[in-house]
Amino acid sequence: MATSTLPSALSFPPATFAKLSPAPYLLAHLDPQSSSASPTRPSGRSTQQCRLPSVNTGSLTHANGSAVVRLGDSAVVCGVRAEVLRTSDIPHPYRGPEDSRREIEELGLLVPNIELSTGCSPGFLPGNAPGTLAQSLTQRLLSLLHLSKLVDVEDLKVKYQPPETEDDVPDAPPQLQSKAYWVLYIDLLVISLDGNPLDAAWGAILAALSDTKLPKAWWDPDHENVLCSDQLSDAKSLTLGNIPASLTFAVFSTAAPQKKPEDAKNWVLADPDGFEEELCNEMVTVVATEKSILRIEKRGGGVVGREGMRELVSRTQERLGDWKQALIQQQR
Repeated sequence: MATSTLPSALSFPPATFAKLSPAPYLLAHLDPQSSSASPTRPSGRSTQQCRLPSVNTGSLTHANGSAVVRLGDSAVVCGVRAEVLRTSDIPHPYRGPEDSRREIEELGLLVPNIELSTGCSPGFLPGNAPGTLAQSLTQRLLSLLHLSKLVDVEDLKVKYQPPETEDDVPDAPPQLQSKAYWVLYIDLLVISLDGNPLDAAWGAILAALSDTKLPKAWWDPDHENVLCSDQLSDAKSLTLGNIPASLTFAVFSTAAPQKKPEDAKNWVLADPDGFEEELCNEMVTVVATEKSILRIEKRGGGVVGREGMRELVSRTQERLGDWKQALIQQQR
């Protein structure tokens, strides 16, 4: 006797559910029905858990410094290329006060550039012209380089001590002269993008600069040019200042036009991935060292207030330990 089989209930795998109904899918993870379950993101992280950075330095042999940094499925390659700029070729030489940040900024000695059109995600196909995101990230990274005072201008100067002459005042030898500067071109290539490009790019810059070595250079008065040693043992590393961490947060909310604001539920997600970023309208980026806040950027929404901002700053300063640990492991 033939037996009839009941049709199985319609069900989808999690990946399909996430594509069909992304917002309810994320909400189901952050607001579980069981009171004993804690909010967990689809990636398995808690709301304030960040992806641990993975750092590999010295990946590019033709660069003065390089690094490959991964944050989850986001990966950025950074190469630092140093070129000599003679002071005689500068239209308006710096004559201001001794201010490292101002001198570097006015002379344009740090030149970052980020490339997203690499096929790193479906939205960034190879061969396309730089979009608004790439231009915005480049400008934000340049601003952070200046604001953080990460690089000391003295490391970038090529100085010359003129010989004493009969006209020199006794006991007052000629002063050192800055004959040239090193210009650092910081090129970033995003090879995989799964959210939070700023934090990954900034981490790649930190790692690449910590790996950068400048050749021993001196001014040759006979040739009126800068000469460099080809001995690797003569090269000198950069003296980096206080390393700041950048941490981005995204706010996921159930707020809707037909719902009262007080009835909405909100979650602040640290280090959001690409899936979470698309569902969040409010973003906060904090850049801070262990003792000071360098920058706070906020766009969209009003969920994060003054008290909430203090918590985000504290979390960013804790995040600094992850980056320092990753950099220290590469220096061993």
